[in-house]
Amino acid sequence: MALDPKARGLLDMVQRVGVPRFHELDVPQARRASEKLLFAFRPDAPPVASVTEVPIGRRDGSVLMARLYRPLQATSGQVLPLLVFYHGGGWCVGDVPSYDVVCRELANGAGCAVLSVEYRLAPEHPFPAAFDDALLAPDWAMEHADLLEIDPERVALGGDSAGGTLLLGVALAWRDRAGVSPLRYLAAIYPCTEIRSNRPSRETYGDGYFLDRDTLRWFFERYLPNGESEDWRASPMRAESLAGLPAMTLVTAGCDPLTDDCLAFAERAQAEGVTVRHHRYDGMVHGFFTLGGYFPQANVAVAQVAADLSEALSAT
Repeated sequence: MALDPKARGLLDMVQRVGVPRFHELDVPQARRASEKLLFAFRPDAPPVASVTEVPIGRRDGSVLMARLYRPLQATSGQVLPLLVFYHGGGWCVGDVPSYDVVCRELANGAGCAVLSVEYRLAPEHPFPAAFDDALLAPDWAMEHADLLEIDPERVALGGDSAGGTLLLGVALAWRDRAGVSPLRYLAAIYPCTEIRSNRPSRETYGDGYFLDRDTLRWFFERYLPNGESEDWRASPMRAESLAGLPAMTLVTAGCDPLTDDCLAFAERAQAEGVTVRHHRYDGMVHGFFTLGGYFPQANVAVAQVAADLSEALSAT
């Protein structure tokens, strides 16, 4: 598949200025590089009704921080559906501030509250720390629904890249728990559905398409230092069954090494009775979703995901 001209222009610009690839950076450098990219190419931040920092206590006494957005159209005291959102970044980079704009957009577009989760990052906190935090967030939110002014019967999970992997793992774990409200919907944006894969897109788009094979390896080695690649919490495709997952939206980029893995996951999920709504953006590269200040397609994709969430989280 041919690259979109805008995507080619971004890649050419990165190469022209000699920006090092992720696998050539140490962890602090990689985090700064990720932050600079997102801040440089994200759209302007739309206003919302409120933004609140939310501390979530872990069992060991430490605190998981999250940020709660209420959409611009929300009134005081109004009970809203909730999207729990997990940012991308290979479980090693990325943070809540870098994803501030997209969470605002999703809140306003879907008419729901959004809880953006600052899960722990590797290598300081390797697997399964990020997964444990990702599982804790919706659990805590439902338990404190009155405090957050959200409806525990209308909760969705969303996230891009590594965040998409986390939400799929959480959804699988949630499906098998007794006595909890079911999740209403999932919105997975180009998730990594399995760590080890030999599908064609891993090779076709493995070099020169923004997310390359060496960067993937850089992430995997830091997130999974003990080689847990076959654990379904890290590789949701390894789950014994996908049956019983909530309906989901899947966004893929045409020129992404992960795209064939995403499509294989969707095909298997549908075969096992899961409703999957797939939106493919041809010519786009991995990571485009948050770069709406540069890619028009990103704004279309965010609006489409928001529309899907709005429909799925409606009261009826």
